[in-house]
Amino acid sequence: MAEEMEEIIDEVVEEEELEEDYADGVEEVAEDESVEEFVEETDDDDDMALSDEQLDEIADTAIAALKDVLKYFNVGEVTIDEYEGDEGELILDITGDDLAVLIGRHGKTLDALQFLISAITVRKIGFRFPVIIDVESYKNRQRQKLESLARSSAKKAAAQGHSVKLRPMTPYERRIVHVALRDDPRVETASEGEGAARHVVVVPVK
Repeated sequence: MAEEMEEIIDEVVEEEELEEDYADGVEEVAEDESVEEFVEETDDDDDMALSDEQLDEIADTAIAALKDVLKYFNVGEVTIDEYEGDEGELILDITGDDLAVLIGRHGKTLDALQFLISAITVRKIGFRFPVIIDVESYKNRQRQKLESLARSSAKKAAAQGHSVKLRPMTPYERRIVHVALRDDPRVETASEGEGAARHVVVVPVK
């Protein structure tokens, strides 16, 4: 396990750019936590009711895995803040002095880091639970931009009466758009395309 983890981390650190196999892995894990499945699960109290002990185990496992992985990055002392997201997900926000290497170009190293921690956590606890890794609220800022884009796209689709195709996005980004518009009666959203070209389409309700 340790040797396997070290090989994966070495590749992430050396490349900074998310390699194709990481992109496939991130897509696969996040698609398992697609907005439709996640919303259905969280709406079912019987299926998603976790005890405080289970939630603590998830948090402890994810934090321990994150600390182990961060040892391979030259980032010095860091703080990991833990909090619950709007959809019940566990968010671990890393703060420190020089963390740009953890984000990478267009956030792709951060995507790889999240995939790695998610994979380790799932293996340890035996089931999937949404864990989001952030660096100095980078994803929170990106989320706000995506929510603004989603709302403006919905307004455009409703006003013009035709679908609005958004740029290709990661599974995490697409999920933000889906959730932002799921209660908007004017539009519906759908993911289309394959692989790196997969994107959200905002469709006006007729």
